[in-house]
Amino acid sequence: MSSKYELPIANKTLSVEIGKLAKKANGSATLRYGDSIILVTATTSDARPGTDFFPLTIDFEERMYARGKIPGSFFKREGRPSTDAILICRLTDRPLRPLFPKGFRNEVQIITTPLSADLENPLDILSINGASLALSISDIPFDGPLGATRIGYIDGEFIINPTFEQISESSLDLIVAGTRDGVMMMESGANQLDEDLVYDAIVKAQEENIKLVEFQEKIVAEIGKGKTEFVPPAPTEGVEEEVLAIISDRLKKAVEHSISPEKDTSQIELLKNEALEKLEDKFEPNEISNVIESLSDEVYRLKMMEGVRPDGRGPLDLRPLSAEVGIVPRAHGTGLFERGETQALGVVTLGSLGDVQKIDNINPDTTKRFLLHYNFPPYSVGEVGRVGSPKRREIGHGALAERALTSVLPGEEDCPYTIRVVTEIMSSNGSTSMATVCASSLALMDAGVAIESPVAGISIGLITDGADKWLTLTDIQGKEDHIGDMDFKVAGTKRGVTAIQLDMKVKGISFDVVRSALDQAKDARMQILEVMEGAIAEPRGEVSDFAPRIIKITIPVDKIGAVIGSGGKTIRGIQETTGATVDIQDNGEILIGAVDGDSSAKAVQMIEDLTKEAEVGQIYTGKVVKILDFGAFVEILPGKDGMVHISELANYRVPSVEDVVSLGDEITVIVKDVDPGGRISLSRKALLTDDDNSSEHQSQEKPGGNDEGFSEPDRSRGRRDQGYNRSRGRNPRGGNRGQSRRRHD
Repeated sequence: MSSKYELPIANKTLSVEIGKLAKKANGSATLRYGDSIILVTATTSDARPGTDFFPLTIDFEERMYARGKIPGSFFKREGRPSTDAILICRLTDRPLRPLFPKGFRNEVQIITTPLSADLENPLDILSINGASLALSISDIPFDGPLGATRIGYIDGEFIINPTFEQISESSLDLIVAGTRDGVMMMESGANQLDEDLVYDAIVKAQEENIKLVEFQEKIVAEIGKGKTEFVPPAPTEGVEEEVLAIISDRLKKAVEHSISPEKDTSQIELLKNEALEKLEDKFEPNEISNVIESLSDEVYRLKMMEGVRPDGRGPLDLRPLSAEVGIVPRAHGTGLFERGETQALGVVTLGSLGDVQKIDNINPDTTKRFLLHYNFPPYSVGEVGRVGSPKRREIGHGALAERALTSVLPGEEDCPYTIRVVTEIMSSNGSTSMATVCASSLALMDAGVAIESPVAGISIGLITDGADKWLTLTDIQGKEDHIGDMDFKVAGTKRGVTAIQLDMKVKGISFDVVRSALDQAKDARMQILEVMEGAIAEPRGEVSDFAPRIIKITIPVDKIGAVIGSGGKTIRGIQETTGATVDIQDNGEILIGAVDGDSSAKAVQMIEDLTKEAEVGQIYTGKVVKILDFGAFVEILPGKDGMVHISELANYRVPSVEDVVSLGDEITVIVKDVDPGGRISLSRKALLTDDDNSSEHQSQEKPGGNDEGFSEPDRSRGRRDQGYNRSRGRNPRGGNRGQSRRRHD
């Protein structure tokens, strides 16, 4: 028997049904918002021997039937997850992970299956809330529930859970997940918004989250299962005591020495080796190493609470910064950004609008003209590892940097390019995603992309004492990220915030911490932007010599078909002939791109010829493409023929069309008339001089002068000609009018 629950949210109703579907899962729930419906399941299994991490897996199983669509792949079934699906998985994972017990090693799998996608209400918020609910009502140890809310900002008002259409109009797209204890996760894109407004939006979202938490708590109280008892695995008895007996108070001194100006960590390694040597017969080496690492981390945390960081900086200090552009000569734009030991190289490629990425997934169909791809090779951390398709982390970091830069990009009308940025992480020691933002911004300006303002990013960390005392840290590095409690990334311009991402290791943070992090990030951002502007103050005035130049022309909409041709034959021919790219818009705009100016000019000419209209009085040189008894058809423009009546071929009586022209001849003609149906009447005679006519006539005469009876005018033939000339083929007796029009058509 199923149970149903409802919660009003933003003029809609969140409906939850439990117990109808997926009954064998540890926990499952069906959520509906509008006509968007998802099923979320939570299952677990025993821990595998030797597992030293928490194996949590989040899957978003796209089902194209949810939006009434057959997959577009060759196999006509869903394949590898789309980028959007991966990003939803990450959004769902990040706020949940810290709420599992420390030391929990059982496999947990969350699967979100969309059953209906109304293309109005996004599924990501439903996925987070559904996962929280499925875990909370299950027997899986989980310290939830949590709620998730999206906030938009349109015309000075916050919008709760905006639709896709509202998101496209909004200057803010903020997702906040939180528990009763505070904010757990944030993900945001913004149009250079002030920190105060962003803060107010976060507060608004968390207020809605508390309602969702209370709603889930009510459901858990009524139908939730009892939680399986979990006892964290205890270290081997006596290992910590014996390690401490050996290293005693020397560990604290060794840690303090590592923070000194010398930054020497060798003493910690010596203590570790000493303990391993003395205790190797009693304990496993990894147990000894784990104890020493844990003890040293605690010393580091105590020093950080005092305002002294692992590298000796103060809480607000940035690592050394440097910025450079124009690194790779053949690339369309490059930027190199360094912050401490973190180094990112951004490379820009400009392509035609035909290179846009077409998105085929469960969300509304879209295209992307701005692509940012993030690569994290193993050498960046001095390791050997797999190189191949991007992992979820790489996709997530690239999406964050892309979001940070989107709001400052010029529109398509001002920058008719598809823009791709690839960032290679050359060295990593903390906050590579924010270094990516900086490097990409430099590269875009170097490429001549007229971004509104450079964008910089910074990561703010947090250290707490487990109670009320806390300290936020600017520009965290690897060690601080490892032992700290928060990673709060903020990107923006001098005007305001363009992107936010927050991940927590503790059960939520207060608004005071959020406020402090936003303020510190702003101060740091201004320092970074100053360094970046020292490398390049504004976008270059023109694109690279190796980038395509885009020429924009406009043709009548009804001429688009002529340029495309049957099955795209004509447009392919233009591109193959000229080497230029040709992109046709529905409004008749054509964008022609080529590195070589001659190629562009040739493509423009071919298109103009295809779309030109014949003008009365205009002279053309064309090829004879068809010969009939009463005249010749001449192609005066590509794909456009006109007829030269036999009487308009010369100033003398022409007995046969082929006496004057042959198939394939090029002749010069003038347009006499274009009728409403588009039929074109041409004349060759009107362009001939008397001398031309005389010599031509003589060359056509037969020996004997009176051969075939043509020395005297053939009056009956002449009358038919004259009749066609007077009335443009309207012979009172029918004549050859019907034949002429049918052939012309």
